Amino acid sequence: MTREEKAKAIEVLTTQLADNSNIYLTDISGLDALSTTNLRRACFKAGIKLTVVKNTLLAKAMESSEREFGDLKTILKGNTSLMFSETGNAPAKVIKEFRKKSEKPVLKGAFIEEAVYIGDNLLDDLVNIKSRDEMIGEVIGLLQSPAKNVVSALKSGGGKLAGIIKTLSEREG
Repeated sequence: MTREEKAKAIEVLTTQLADNSNIYLTDISGLDALSTTNLRRACFKAGIKLTVVKNTLLAKAMESSEREFGDLKTILKGNTSLMFSETGNAPAKVIKEFRKKSEKPVLKGAFIEEAVYIGDNLLDDLVNIKSRDEMIGEVIGLLQSPAKNVVSALKSGGGKLAGIIKTLSEREG
């Protein structure tokens, strides 16, 4: 690779790191061609972009990025593949499902919405992470629930109160 090619690759990686808020670093080495193809298909179906990178180029892209990747640079050893996704837990779900048939991919680390996760032992935690939209939906649901209860109580209570007043007026009359 010439210096120009390396500089261009670092520029492309830096742009990808800036444009994606959910980034997984994995090790897919040792997968045969068929398994790699199947993994790429699973990623495509889930809306995940999978790319193999050179550790030194990724490290330089992380350094030139405006984001803080914390200790992710320390895990750039061996083979590294990047998974980019719109949804924070989509790559974790694909990895978990794929590992029912194979030992790979191994999760090296992840950068999800500004949080850094390191280690394959966090895969189950990442599968259970809710997306930003899911969290917003839950908060809105929680905020609406008390208001619905108050409105419901007022409606039913209002009917009861009107019935009681009507009954009392009929007795007096």
